[in-house]
Parts: sequence; C-alpha cells; structure tokens
Amino acid sequence: MELTPVQRDILTALINIHRVEGRAVKGEEIAELIDRNPGTIRNQMQSLKALNLVEGVPGPKGGYRATGEAYEALNIEATGDVVTVPVIRNGVLVEGATASEIVFNKVMHSQQCDGVVRVIGNIRNFDIGDEIEVGPTPVNKLYMRGTVTGRDDTMSRLILHIEEMISVPKVPIKKIARRAVRIPPNVSLQEASRILVHNGVQEALVDDSSPGLINLADITRAVADGNTSLEAREIMTRGFLTIDSEEPIYEAIKMLGRTGANQLVVSEDGVMWGIINPSDLIKSLTPA
Repeated sequence: MELTPVQRDILTALINIHRVEGRAVKGEEIAELIDRNPGTIRNQMQSLKALNLVEGVPGPKGGYRATGEAYEALNIEATGDVVTVPVIRNGVLVEGATASEIVFNKVMHSQQCDGVVRVIGNIRNFDIGDEIEVGPTPVNKLYMRGTVTGRDDTMSRLILHIEEMISVPKVPIKKIARRAVRIPPNVSLQEASRILVHNGVQEALVDDSSPGLINLADITRAVADGNTSLEAREIMTRGFLTIDSEEPIYEAIKMLGRTGANQLVVSEDGVMWGIINPSDLIKSLTPA
C-alpha cells in the first residue's frame, strides 16, 4: 500500500504512543509529536479510516487506534517492541525525535557522502551547521554523524553532509570468535609463554577448578618483577567478562567499549570455548 510521508509519520507516531501508553491516542498528541497542524491530522485520519488503517475510539478517553492493516502497511510486527532511532543535535539527545528513513544521495564521490534523514518529531529546532548523530538503527546498527546542510519542513527531512558512518553486521559472536587456547594451571610461566607464542595468540584460558585468563602481558610483567618461578594459576585473572555465542557483534562492541576490557570469553550452553578481542571485531567490520 502506497502511503504519503505524512500518513506514514501519523501511523508510526500513533503506534509508538499506543505501545508506550497502552491507550487510544488523541489527534493533538500526534500533531505535537510530528509537528503538524491538528487540522491536518484530523483530515488525514479520515483518509486513513477509509483505508481501514485507523479506527476511532469513542468516549472521553477515546481517540485513535491503528488496525492490524496499519502494522502490515508499515512492515511492523504488532507485538514487537517500540523501536526508536536516536537523533542527537550538537551532542544533546533530541527527546521525542526518531529517524524513520535514511536515504543516501551521494556515495560515489571520493571526498563526499550526502544523505537525507526523515525525522518523526519537530525538526524546526535544527539549523544549518548543526552537528547531527543518527543511530544506531535496529537491524544493522547503522550509525552516522554529519552536518546539517538543509531542511525540508514540509517533509520533515534533514539534509546532511555525512562525515562518519559505520554499520555492524548482524551476525552472532560465534561466527568470528576464535577457539580459546587452553593451558594447565600448574605450567611454568616459560611454558605458558611458549604455548601462547606457538599458537600465535595473546591470551589463553587456564583450566583450573576456577578457570582464569592469562596473557603475554601478565607473563611479561611477572618476569620483569623477577617472579620467574610462578605457575600460570598464580598470575591468571579469575574475574573476566563472558558473552554468549549467540549474541550479535554489536553487543560485544558495546561491552568492550563500556568496560575497557581487552577481551571477552565466549560461552555456549554454559561452556567457555572461545575468545574475542577488539582486533577480531575490527576484522569483522573490514571487507576482505
């Protein structure tokens, strides 16, 4: 079903408010959210009713409610979560605004990339020259940052010169994690370092009763302090971060960024089997 941009914005706003509040939605609420005249909303609602996309709810607490056909028209699951694509203006999150569409209109220029972002919400506070951040989007975790070069109030669109953009593949951690090298807890530091170097890795799991992590940096530090007679279990790190193998790459990036950790131990059905570090994640984001 072909809908106009205004109709799509009205339906999206209606669905999002209903999901959050769990009630019928007033036309005035939609008008405020998408920055339209209430009379325009009322006129559009008549058209949407005729298309069987909206139904009226009578009574003092009445308003409008989207039909099942509306969810289908917007390709939204009726039982899905509310999805908001954040919009940040000059470093400040714009409350009540969400990006509904991103279109790239210049991608082949060696020095430039321009795009258009449709925003649900009031865009009249955006000015040319503002720095804008959009994302991450729900599926491919697209994030972009740019500068506003134009504004179309009638279509609720911002025209951007894009300066930075990244998209994280929607694949599980297990697709890029490395199987962990495992070493016994009682091996010497010399033997532990030999195992790490032989396998071309920086870290390994120590198979103790309470497992730990050991890496070349730990070994180098211990040797520098003169503790050459220690065993692997005596310098291993017992507290380490784990992530389930089915989690998407984006969750690993967030966890490493938030904690500053150097690696994550990957588990599957409660069994630790792999390791992933920032270098692995960078390789996954770089086309071969």
